[in-house]
Amino acid sequence: MAAYMPGRPDASEPAPLLGREDERLALDRLVETVGEGLSGALVLVGEAGIGKTRLLEYAADAAAAELQIARVSGVEPETRLAFAALHRLLLPFLDRADRLPGPQRDALGSAFGLVPGPPADRFLIGLATLTLLADVASVRPLMCLVDDAQWLDRESLEVLAFVGRRLHADGVGLLLTVRDEPTGTSALGGLPTFHVAGLAEPDARRLLTAVAGRLGPQVAERIVAEARGNPLALVELADELSGDQPLLPGPLPVGRRMEAHFLRQVRAMPAETQSLLLVASVAPPDDPAVLWRATALLGLSPEAADIAVSEGILSLRPDLVFRHPLIRSAVYAGARPADRRLVHKTLAAVIDRDRDPDRRAWHLASATVGIDEDVAMELERASERARSHGGYSAQGAFLLRAAELTPDPERRADRLFASARAHLVAGDPLVAQSLLERAVPGLNAPEMRAGAQQLRAAIEMFFARVTAVPSILLEAASTIGPLDGRTVRGMLFQALEAAMVARRYTTGTTLAEVARTALGTPLAPRARATIPDLLLDAFATRIAVGYLPAVPLLRAAIAALRTDSDLVEAGMPLAVLGWMATADLWDDRGLLAVVERLDTFDRDQGALHALRLTLLNLASCELWAGRFGNAEAHHAEATEIAVAVGLSADKPIYQVELLAWQGREAETRAVVDTVIGGWAEQRGSASTANHVLLSLTVLELSLGRYHEALACALRVYDDDEPGVGSLILPDVVEAGVRAGDRAAASAALARLSERATASGTSWALGMLARSRALMADDDHAEVLYGESVEHLGRTLVATELARAHLLYGEWLRRRGRRSDARDRLRIAYDMFAAMGASAFAERARVELLATGERARKRTEQTDHHLTPQETQVAGLAAGGATNAEIATRLFITASTVEYHLNKVFRKLGITSRRQLARTLHDEPAPGDA
Repeated sequence: MAAYMPGRPDASEPAPLLGREDERLALDRLVETVGEGLSGALVLVGEAGIGKTRLLEYAADAAAAELQIARVSGVEPETRLAFAALHRLLLPFLDRADRLPGPQRDALGSAFGLVPGPPADRFLIGLATLTLLADVASVRPLMCLVDDAQWLDRESLEVLAFVGRRLHADGVGLLLTVRDEPTGTSALGGLPTFHVAGLAEPDARRLLTAVAGRLGPQVAERIVAEARGNPLALVELADELSGDQPLLPGPLPVGRRMEAHFLRQVRAMPAETQSLLLVASVAPPDDPAVLWRATALLGLSPEAADIAVSEGILSLRPDLVFRHPLIRSAVYAGARPADRRLVHKTLAAVIDRDRDPDRRAWHLASATVGIDEDVAMELERASERARSHGGYSAQGAFLLRAAELTPDPERRADRLFASARAHLVAGDPLVAQSLLERAVPGLNAPEMRAGAQQLRAAIEMFFARVTAVPSILLEAASTIGPLDGRTVRGMLFQALEAAMVARRYTTGTTLAEVARTALGTPLAPRARATIPDLLLDAFATRIAVGYLPAVPLLRAAIAALRTDSDLVEAGMPLAVLGWMATADLWDDRGLLAVVERLDTFDRDQGALHALRLTLLNLASCELWAGRFGNAEAHHAEATEIAVAVGLSADKPIYQVELLAWQGREAETRAVVDTVIGGWAEQRGSASTANHVLLSLTVLELSLGRYHEALACALRVYDDDEPGVGSLILPDVVEAGVRAGDRAAASAALARLSERATASGTSWALGMLARSRALMADDDHAEVLYGESVEHLGRTLVATELARAHLLYGEWLRRRGRRSDARDRLRIAYDMFAAMGASAFAERARVELLATGERARKRTEQTDHHLTPQETQVAGLAAGGATNAEIATRLFITASTVEYHLNKVFRKLGITSRRQLARTLHDEPAPGDA
């Protein structure tokens, strides 16, 4: 690795790169990829002065001939202004914003304060940014260069990270540089990263010789050792030394040493130049007029900048900027506090109150010592503007500073609490927790103390410490008063949600106690029942009273989820509760209707956290329908979203039911070992443990391991969680009968009979008939098996219909009716083999062999070898969706859709969208001759 050789700071041409072969190769590859119409992202990480900015310039030079270039640099004064960096990056392209889909256009306009409206979801803003950049790149590929990303405002950084994870075939490149510091850039996790190291010793010596000529060997040796390959340190330390200076002072970190070096240079300049530099260190980088108005107000001459330019402290590119960010930091940190306050006061005076009120408010706050309610009010108003744009980290920062300036203790506590809440929404739970602890002693109003407990519970949920949440909220609801009834029921709803997840792991209270408390807090007589009200009453009744009284309440909640207009994703995603309610009633069509509606709603709102779990429930629908390829596609998209929003995907855990149905024994058992072996207890999620045990039961039944299946099933049966507690009943019956434990089978059948009769759905009645057939004598079993097939044939649950045929065929074979058995077993085998349920298919094949028929093993053609995303794109296109509609639905771009469709056409051997439906589903496509 060789050195780069910097030119003088005011050189008109950028310095040439010497060496850096690995870095240049990575950058050339990125530029080439973008130039070919694909996309890529790369993060250059390294210490200050290591050469990241010079590498960014190299990429810009490499891209200049063929690509458009958009660039932005992070600066410390901007870090508290939400979406400021994103606005600067996109400003040249905002004239194309009217081409965005409506929700995306509104989201971006809201983020930039261009249109009124509620705060937009940050991921919808991310999708709008992605779509806008892809639209720009459709004219000519685009390279986005972001320097010093550690100083971007948090909102902008998160949006760019989201974009980087969703780029695919858009002709857009994203190259960021960031300091290798432990905080501030976690949002970039998951993006490709290149760590820029220091120069090797021979290259460092070459650079030193190039910039300083011949030095004494001791001096050169010490400079190379102290700089540790950092090019900026080599250049600046060599420039600082006199030719006869034999040794340097003791070792310091490179950043601190460079700041001290730059500060010495600045302090050698005239006082007027130093004052101008201090103003420049905090003036807005995108509005040079503010800088010159402030210097004029302070009586500083513009010519005072000349010496700073000639000495390489400032450069003209074309506006006045610091040559290196460390110089800006050194100037500001090295100034006297009184001088800094004077500059902030001056900037507040010259910034237009109407055009830039938030920056003005922050400068006022920075100019203030002690307390000042007027300035605190300015900051509070700025926080509301930030919140209205979706800038929650900025809101939190404004409110925290407002609290520090607030003279009244109670109002200070209120502002600290509001700041804590904003920081949690922004994803800073540790800061939120600290601020909440400071706020609580001063919160006197009951509703504020109740809100503090809700926030405390939300922080626990953020840290996946769900077990304590119910007791926190239950105690708050019962001890803080008087509270509005809606507030209390809202807290109880959150408590019940958490307790339904934690179940036996709940601490400080019990699930049953939470349910009884909820039932003891009914809705006001004339109040309109919202969806949370209906779900609270239904599940509280199911848990505290019993199944039968809960049935009409569950039906009412499902109906509201299907039709009511007041859908709001808050707390546990509605799809989870909808799944529990519909599965408890074996309501397959209700489940599909609910999750499809929520899928549309979550996508329209950009609510990706909720959408991720909605997709997992859509995967269940597809799995039960026997469309395993579609289920895999939903799981894949859920995993992509988890990565995009910075969550742990835990893909195998959430996909365990599909793994079990596919007969992937080793993978299923690995998930079970993980969850039951400690994951569930650590996360406080007994609900996940139940789901995993239900899946393991299916696997054991498919393998004919009936004793093992019964042991798993009984654990779920005993807990009787809404949803899985009902779904497990037919499995307990089957496993109990085949394992010889008719007592267990009889108890499960009794519960199943009561519930299925109350439910009355075809799925419920089909499972009841099938289970009764397993327990019946020969005179009645055949009629019951026939009823089961008939009922299940009217449902969407192909997996259970196939199992009914299998059990019916097995019963016929054991009766010696081999010909009749073959018919049923062949149906079962064909269904299982087609859907990819390999273990159940093998069980059916072995039974067929026992009838004397030689069944061939079939290899499932999994969606023509399409990837999960190709499967999704192809399915939507086959249904008539346009590229733009598919892109909006899948949170990708239209060019990426086109890229996937081209690959689909090649794999399927077709030439047009009109052929997709016939090829994918073996049915004629509309208008296809």
